[in-house]
Amino acid sequence: MNLKKLIPALVTGLQDAGFAENPTKIQSASIPQIKSGGDLYLIAPEKSGKTIAIAAGVIQRLKDEFEVAPRAIIMVSSKEKAFALEEQLEALAKHTYLRVFTVFDEGVLQYQRDLIYEGIDILIGTPKRLNQLLKVNGVRLTQVKMLVVDDLNDYRLEQYSLIYHLAESIPKSQFIMVANSWNKNFEKFNDRIMKSPKMIKTD
Repeated sequence: MNLKKLIPALVTGLQDAGFAENPTKIQSASIPQIKSGGDLYLIAPEKSGKTIAIAAGVIQRLKDEFEVAPRAIIMVSSKEKAFALEEQLEALAKHTYLRVFTVFDEGVLQYQRDLIYEGIDILIGTPKRLNQLLKVNGVRLTQVKMLVVDDLNDYRLEQYSLIYHLAESIPKSQFIMVANSWNKNFEKFNDRIMKSPKMIKTD
């Protein structure tokens, strides 16, 4: 990871969290590619540093707060993983003004919708709740420039429709699919939403 190519606020956040000195393979390989704006598959084993790579890549692209509509949406498979990612993002972004908010199935839909409309930059959420918010116009998608789907191995094939619905509702975005291992079913995204995606795969 070339720290000279990252925004200073992110570098400081990485240093404070102890991730700047010895980046993992997936972090070194993926953060520059996330920055480029192209569609990506990130494939690496559990505990290889994918969460840090996602968080750092999103912060690097967004840089600072901007207006009120979210510019990055990160879909995760469970409430617990959503809040773990939120904690990591807030730690790395603490020297920026980026606003992070998490939605989940058990939360009050109207309350979550109202907080989103007050202004956020990064929205983290479970598949069902994100799609529920779309149905009630709870998320403005006009400014979204990144959609990240984490934990892709945790999704059943029939749940792909939730990903499609969200992705196809966004006017223009970078799509990043993140998984522990490759599954041939992932190729379905190439036909529906991905545009000439690159694959970054590490052991």
